[in-house]
Amino acid sequence: MGRSAFDNAGASGYGPAKNRARTLTDADFSDRRAVQPWLKLAALVLVVAALGLPINDLFRYALLVIATVVVVTGTVGTRVAPWLAALAALALCMLGQLLFPAPRIEEGHNVFLLDDTRENLSAHSRGRTDGEGFASGLPREVFRHMAAEFDATYPRERRCAPNEDGCWRGQAFPAKSFAFSADGIFQHPAYSRRVTGIDFSDPVWLRLGFINELSYNWNSQVSELARAHRDRRSLAFLHQWTLAMPWFVMYRFPADFIGSQLCWRGEVLWEGDDEHFESLTHGDMQCRTLTREDTGRKILGVAIAQDLAMRLVPTWPVRLRQLVEPALALAVSAAVVALLVRLRARRIVLPFALIAATLLVAVFNDASFVGGVRPFDSGDDGLVYDGYARVILQRLVDGDIAGALEGGEAVFYFTPGLRYLRAAEHVVFGETYLGYLSLILLLPFLVFALLRRFLPLTWAIALTLIFAAIPVGVGFGSSLVQYVKWAARGFADPAAYVLFLAAFVLLLGRLGERPRDHFGRAFAAGLLFALALAVRPNIAPAAGVLLAGAAIAALGQRAFARASALALGFAGVFAMALHNWIYGGAIVPFTTSAAHPLLLVALSQIVGWLAGPSEAIAMAPLNAAAIALLLRVVLMRRADPWLRLTAGAMLAQHAVALVYAAAGRYTYITWLLTLLVVAAWAHGEGLTLLRRWCPRLSERMAKHPARVALARGLGRMGEMLGR
Repeated sequence: MGRSAFDNAGASGYGPAKNRARTLTDADFSDRRAVQPWLKLAALVLVVAALGLPINDLFRYALLVIATVVVVTGTVGTRVAPWLAALAALALCMLGQLLFPAPRIEEGHNVFLLDDTRENLSAHSRGRTDGEGFASGLPREVFRHMAAEFDATYPRERRCAPNEDGCWRGQAFPAKSFAFSADGIFQHPAYSRRVTGIDFSDPVWLRLGFINELSYNWNSQVSELARAHRDRRSLAFLHQWTLAMPWFVMYRFPADFIGSQLCWRGEVLWEGDDEHFESLTHGDMQCRTLTREDTGRKILGVAIAQDLAMRLVPTWPVRLRQLVEPALALAVSAAVVALLVRLRARRIVLPFALIAATLLVAVFNDASFVGGVRPFDSGDDGLVYDGYARVILQRLVDGDIAGALEGGEAVFYFTPGLRYLRAAEHVVFGETYLGYLSLILLLPFLVFALLRRFLPLTWAIALTLIFAAIPVGVGFGSSLVQYVKWAARGFADPAAYVLFLAAFVLLLGRLGERPRDHFGRAFAAGLLFALALAVRPNIAPAAGVLLAGAAIAALGQRAFARASALALGFAGVFAMALHNWIYGGAIVPFTTSAAHPLLLVALSQIVGWLAGPSEAIAMAPLNAAAIALLLRVVLMRRADPWLRLTAGAMLAQHAVALVYAAAGRYTYITWLLTLLVVAAWAHGEGLTLLRRWCPRLSERMAKHPARVALARGLGRMGEMLGR
C-alpha cells in the first residue's frame, strides 16, 4: 500500500531525503526539470494566442482545457526547431484570421427600466442627441413603443414604493442606451459587442452581463418587477433559469448577410424607410430574409411583455467564413501540442476522468455555470462581487487605472479579492464564468496532490474519486458538489480554498525531493496564500501556521532564499491595508465587515462548530473524534513533520469557528484538511491498531472480494499514472 505518512519524514523536506531511481530515461529532461514549468507556460501562451481572447465559447474553452491537460501532464521539449515551427503555425493562424474573418454583426443590449416615462418621453421628444441618458441613443419611435409596453406590463399603480427597501424604483437606472459587455473589450464595438451569429432561446445563454450589474440588485420578493426565477424541479438542466427583467437586444447587419434569414419568436421591431419601425410578433418561430435594404438598419428584439428567441440562418458563403476561425484555432492548437509535447497517453486518463466528473457535477447543479450567465440572486455575495468586477473592468477600459484599483470601495467592506479575480476573468473569458469554472476544475487535482503527498497512490486515487464523484462527504465538508454549489452562486469561498490548496501544494514540494531553496516556488506559495486571504480573510490562522512552520524549517536548514521568498510572496497580503489607507484614509487590515456583530459570536456556538459543514448535530460526535485525532497527530513525534504542521494549522483554524459565524461554507477547507490528516492517521496508525485489536475482522476485511477487486482496479489506475 505504500509508505506510511508517519514514517515519511525523509520526504518532507525537514530531514534527509532518500535517493530514488528515476523512471524517465530522457537525460535532457532530467537535467532541465527546473525549466519545465516555464516551458509549459510558454506552450500554453501559444495555445491561448491561437484561440484568441476572450475565450467565451465552449468550443475554444474545450480546446484550452484539453491542451492544458496534455501540456501539464506531458514533457515539453527544448529543441529550437519545434518551437520555431509552432511560432510559424501561430503566425499563419493569425494571418488566416486577418485574411478570412467571419463577418461581424453589431449588437447592443440592455435592461429596459423607466420610472417616470412621461419625463423621459419629453426629454426624448426635445431631440436630445448628446448621447447622455438612456433614451437618447435609441430611435425615438422605438423608445416610445417600448415605454408604452413597459407601462402596460408594469402599471404605475402596482409599482412598489421607491423608498421601500428592495424596490427596483429605489435603484439606479440605465445611464446609457446600451450596456457594457466584457465580450467587446478588444473589439471597440458601436454598441455592446460584435458577434458572428445569433442563436438563443434563453437569454441566460445569450450571456447578458448587465443582469448582474450592482444597479439592479433589487429584491424580487418586494418588487413586482422580478429579477429571475428558477425551476429546480425541471429536468431541462440547460433551461432552469427564467430571466424576468425586461430587456431588449438590437442588431445591425453588414452587407455580407444579404440573403440570410433572421428567425424569431416574440416581438421584433424592424426598421424600414424613413426610420419607421414595424412591430412583428410571432408566437412560433418565423423567419424573414435579410435584403440589401436591411443593411445597416436596426432590428430590435424586445422582451418586455413576452419571451424572446432569435436565430440567424446565414448563407453558405457566410457559414464557410464562420468556420475558418474555429478551424484555424483547432489546427494550430493541435499543432502546438504535437510539436512541443511528449506525452504518455495513459497519464491523461485520470485527469480527464476528474474533469468529466467535475463538469457533470456542475451541469446537474447549475448548467449556466458552464458557459452561460445566470442572474445572481438579489442580496447574494455573487451579485456584489461580479457587480464590483464590472465596475473595475469598465474603469480599466476607460483608462482610469486608479479608479479600477479602488475596486468600487474606498475602504473594503466585502472581502476584496474576488472582485479583482472576476475582473481578470472577464478579460480572458468575456461574459462567462469560465474562469471560476477553471478554478473548480483544478480543485480535484489539488486534492489528489495533497492526498498523494501523505498517502499511498491507491488511497489518494480512491479518496479523490470519492471527493469528485460520490457525495458521501457532504456531511464532512469534503465533497466537490459543495464547492460547485457556492462557486456557481458566485461566492468567494471556493475560490479562496482553491488558492489556499494550490499554495499548500507548492509549499510541500515534490515527494522525495532533496531540500533546496526553490525561490520561485516558495515565492509563488507565499503569494497564493496572500491571494487566498484577500479572497477569504478568515483562513488567516491556517495560512499563518503553515507559513511560519515552513519558514522556521527553512531557516533551520539554512535555506535562507526559501524563507525570504515565502516572506516576500506573502507580503502581498498588505495590499488590502494599503488600499484602505490610500483610498479611504483608514487603517483597516482586511475589511470593515470583520468586526460585524453578526459575524463575531460567542463561544456558545460549540455545538454548531462540531456540527460541521452539514450543520447537523448528529455529525458532532464524529467531528469531535476527528478533532481529537488532529491533537493526536500534533503530539506524535514520529509522524511526518508536514503532517503534524497541517494538523496544528487545522486546530488553529477550528478555533476560528468558535468566534466566527458558523455557516458551513466558511469551514469547508478546515474539514477537508482535517479529513486528510485523519486519513493519514488511519493509514499510518489506525490500521495497525485495527490489526492488533481486531485481527479476525481485519483479516476478513483484507480478503473480502469487494476490497480485493477495488485494490486491483486502483492498482491498475496507479500503473497508468506511471507509478
